[in-house]
Amino acid sequence: MLAKFLVRAVFAALGLWVASVIVPGIYVANAGTLVVAAILLGIVNAIVRPIVTILTLPLTLVTLGLFLLIVNAMMIGLVDLMLRGFDVRGLFAGIMAAIVTGVASWIGGMVIRDDRQSS
Repeated sequence: MLAKFLVRAVFAALGLWVASVIVPGIYVANAGTLVVAAILLGIVNAIVRPIVTILTLPLTLVTLGLFLLIVNAMMIGLVDLMLRGFDVRGLFAGIMAAIVTGVASWIGGMVIRDDRQSS
């Protein structure tokens, strides 16, 4: 279980790093900050995101799920507020970082998925 969390944190860190390289408005001070940001993002996504998703469910349904991009950007913005050295400047940068990090996390999930699901 801890190994899966660490692998997911590594893929989240890679996603945040790629976002900081290709998305204007994302700044990461150093590799240590990147790792802490990825761990914080995992914790925020585990605790805060489900609550926000339930509270914004009507808006998510009306927008056919597109509002979840805003929710993901808000979670990255929350990590920005908690961590010095990790800066997200603007909603567009947050949305783009959410997309890049989401794709990286999806790839990470594919790598560590259980073999039991294939039967």
